[in-house]
Amino acid sequence: MSAPTSPTTHEGEQSADHPSGPRAGTTAGTTTAPAGPATSGPTTTAGPHHRSGRWIDRWDPEDPTFWRDGGRKVASRNLWISVFAEFLGFAVWALWSIVVPQLPAAGFALTVDQQFWLIAVPSLVGATLRIPYTFAVPLFGGRNWTVVSALLLLLPTAALAVVVQNPETPFGLMLGAAALAGFGGGNFASSMANISFFYPEREKGKALGLNAAGGNLGTAAVQLAVPLVIVAGAGIALERAGLMMIPFVVLAAFLAWRFMDNLSTAKADPRSFAAATRNKHTWIISFLYIGTFGSFIGYAGAFPMLLKGQFPEMTLSIAFLGALVGSVTRPLGGVIADRVGGTRVTIASYGVMALGAFGAIQALESHSFGLFFGSFLVLFVATGIGNGSTYRMIPAVFQASAVPGGALDGTTAVDPTALDEARAAARKAAAGCIGIAGAIGAFGGFLIPRGFAASTSLAGSLVPALWTFIGVYLVMAVVAWAVYLRKGSALAAARI
Repeated sequence: MSAPTSPTTHEGEQSADHPSGPRAGTTAGTTTAPAGPATSGPTTTAGPHHRSGRWIDRWDPEDPTFWRDGGRKVASRNLWISVFAEFLGFAVWALWSIVVPQLPAAGFALTVDQQFWLIAVPSLVGATLRIPYTFAVPLFGGRNWTVVSALLLLLPTAALAVVVQNPETPFGLMLGAAALAGFGGGNFASSMANISFFYPEREKGKALGLNAAGGNLGTAAVQLAVPLVIVAGAGIALERAGLMMIPFVVLAAFLAWRFMDNLSTAKADPRSFAAATRNKHTWIISFLYIGTFGSFIGYAGAFPMLLKGQFPEMTLSIAFLGALVGSVTRPLGGVIADRVGGTRVTIASYGVMALGAFGAIQALESHSFGLFFGSFLVLFVATGIGNGSTYRMIPAVFQASAVPGGALDGTTAVDPTALDEARAAARKAAAGCIGIAGAIGAFGGFLIPRGFAASTSLAGSLVPALWTFIGVYLVMAVVAWAVYLRKGSALAAARI
């Protein structure tokens, strides 16, 4: 029987759980084991192995003993700090969404199109950064990159605080400051990648769901807080929107530096990305994810601007409710998908989103604030549920597509060894798909505000954009049904 194992750090690094006690993974009179598989009984090294940074060389969460005897505690500590850092990333990413509607009151003379550009550009940059941010974790270490990515948030917050103080600031300079907020959007990818390394397969879904939902809440929090902070005292002090974030950013960087860990076992696997790019399901799911997560981040960014433009008599502080309900319903989408299948839930979410958009059209035509606000809350709930269900589809789709069609319904015998190898390859491809879909889906945060801008410029109304979005949701629902549910399709028997 193997001796109990626990997370192993380098000699010379104190355990965060016992800052003044034995190093993690040591016992009295025993030095840490070098990186490698577990061995029977205690193992020793010839001497201490010094290296800077809080590195854990031995990490095996799939081992129940390892997980029980310290692994879970270390993973949980890293998770909650990661949630806080990602929360701030989303908050910074969404800063301009709530600042832009306030610019006219501060003396800025911007066109509606320019205002929507300031809202859309952070999403464009954040989506683009998600792929390199995913690879940063294995390259630099999860703890190290969390510190760096948190400190990078000082750039957009400081830049915003500077440019909004002068109404004569050139639009190009303001657009550049808004683009820096994209650093916050990239944080999601590195945070999710890092946490995925800490948890066993049986608990990854819950951990990643908490991480994603906690991060998404940053959008709601900043949309609630900024309208209150900038009017505290006399006049409107927009620079406070950036300055208020700086202490929290510094705190997140400190907590990551002090309490998080790097895993030397977290290795980059470019082959998983390469395998994912060659699989058609990566691009199908990425397309579907534009409709769910892209809608969430796009509507969250545009909602304050829409409220200000259509119902100027209403306070902007209520705009946060949209992002809030979209965030908290994301885990629910995953739970429901586990029971009835991710595709069914995703298709249903598109249907509800179409109904929400139709309700918004009716509200605009009747100028009913209650109907408009309620319709958008329905939209946000559906995007949150769709986010969870679409992400849940990814591992199911790749596992099912790795199995010969006849094996899904038991009509074809499959060699067990070949099946295990196919499933292992599918898990790697699914990991690559998660990174790619997360990046592509985020481009919806750019497309939706620009859609509203084009609709307003060409037709003087939001209605054409909303009809376009309804059409897109119907197309996405048909694609999901045809590929994953339609009787006779390759994956229909898998009930994804």
